[in-house]
Amino acid sequence: MPAAQPRVTVVQHTERPDEVIAAAARLCYAADTGRIFEGDPDDARALVARLSRMGHHSPLEHASFTFYLEGVSRALTHQLVRHRIASYSQRSQRYVAHDSFDYVVPPELAGRTVELNGCAVDAVQYFEETMALIAERYAALNDALGRTGERSNQDARYVLPNACETKIFVTMNARELLHFFAERLCRRAQWEIRRVADMMLARVRPLAPAAFQEAGPKCVRLGRCPEGKMTCGRHAEMVRIYRDAGRET
Repeated sequence: MPAAQPRVTVVQHTERPDEVIAAAARLCYAADTGRIFEGDPDDARALVARLSRMGHHSPLEHASFTFYLEGVSRALTHQLVRHRIASYSQRSQRYVAHDSFDYVVPPELAGRTVELNGCAVDAVQYFEETMALIAERYAALNDALGRTGERSNQDARYVLPNACETKIFVTMNARELLHFFAERLCRRAQWEIRRVADMMLARVRPLAPAAFQEAGPKCVRLGRCPEGKMTCGRHAEMVRIYRDAGRET
């Protein structure tokens, strides 16, 4: 059961997303609707960037992106599906047996130890041994339930950990992606979903540079951190990483 690493693939997306968004925006003000698709890509990007700066985000809903996420944990997907304006299809623990499962290891465990019977045990090793034990217990319970496929899997899965690797399809429109990035790229977001959000942004920004020019944690758009005493204190750094990078795309 090797440790899983995240992989993010853009399966499909709206063709020429910045131009589609720009056409939708032009329609709102067009006396002559036959000309909404006119204009070169540079004009479209300038219009979409202006819409983003002004906070006029409804045209962004006409561009959508489908991702295939692999090597992520159930802990991550429990957070991900809270973003409701999206579509999800996830690998089932009911229809797929998990006698041997990959898992995600929290990087904070590296270099730490667990006290066990008066001895210091490497925390990563302890974690991996725990995953192996859970896999054994899962298999034993599935056997006890008669190995009846989905009927036994659905009850044996109750012992599976949040670390268990999963795969999921995710489709979001550009507006919801901006909200997702605002929340999950924040330094206070959980480390795994923040890492995957960074990978997702890196995939879509070249596809729709104007739509995602201002993408980043919420402090970048707000111009300040809204977290009060819980701030990470790194607002200026976040602006450099996200806004400045977006404007260079």
